[in-house]
Amino acid sequence: MKARALVAWNVRRIRVDRGIPQEQLAYDAGIDRSYMSGLERQSANPTIDLLDRIADTLDVHLSELFVQPPRGATAPGTLRKGRKPARRHRRKR
Repeated sequence: MKARALVAWNVRRIRVDRGIPQEQLAYDAGIDRSYMSGLERQSANPTIDLLDRIADTLDVHLSELFVQPPRGATAPGTLRKGRKPARRHRRKR
């Protein structure tokens, strides 16, 4: 796995495991949300300083962003869509 894909995989894995929305991680790290999205989609090429800020924000060591996933591991999932808690649907009378 290439370095950019490895970083994208691990940032998303850690973020989703901790239940942190992409927008919140970007804000806390002082990064534009669209740039964070590009990083997770492998279209952005972050600097070491930026990776260090992301690692600090996620409260992990920088090396954690370069850990190889186990063979056959499935891609990290996504968080539930939307910003509001799920509501129960009411039946029409």
